[in-house]
Amino acid sequence: MIVRHVVDVHVVLRRADEVLLLRRRDPAPEFDGGWQPPAGKLDAGESVLTAAVREAFEEVGVGIDPADLRLVHTAHARVPGHEPRLGLFFACERWSGEPANREPDKCSEVAWFPLSALPSPLLEYPCSGLAASGPLAVLGWD
Repeated sequence: MIVRHVVDVHVVLRRADEVLLLRRRDPAPEFDGGWQPPAGKLDAGESVLTAAVREAFEEVGVGIDPADLRLVHTAHARVPGHEPRLGLFFACERWSGEPANREPDKCSEVAWFPLSALPSPLLEYPCSGLAASGPLAVLGWD
């Protein structure tokens, strides 16, 4: 059996010392109600920058110039019962539009939080790039 890794893009929208997070609405109980930055899977035929721009627009309605995205972290994660993932975290401090919940079926709340006072529960993998101490995290691997 071939195991493939999903590639995710995470967009860390920063405003001074605050970060924008979404509260997930998810049928999987281990993810439902957890907080994370806007994120999604890389689609076939698109670059990671195009995917990050697309996901930020789809989830919170902001327009981002790909030149304003800065790769700040990479996470290789495995959660039991789910496909392994490689996550690329892009910080962004410039965008157009005011962030809002554009996917209420997938998200119950959108809010700004100081990095020093993040909400609970944070989802470990999607939030590993918020205050990463290094360029790479390996999560859930032996």
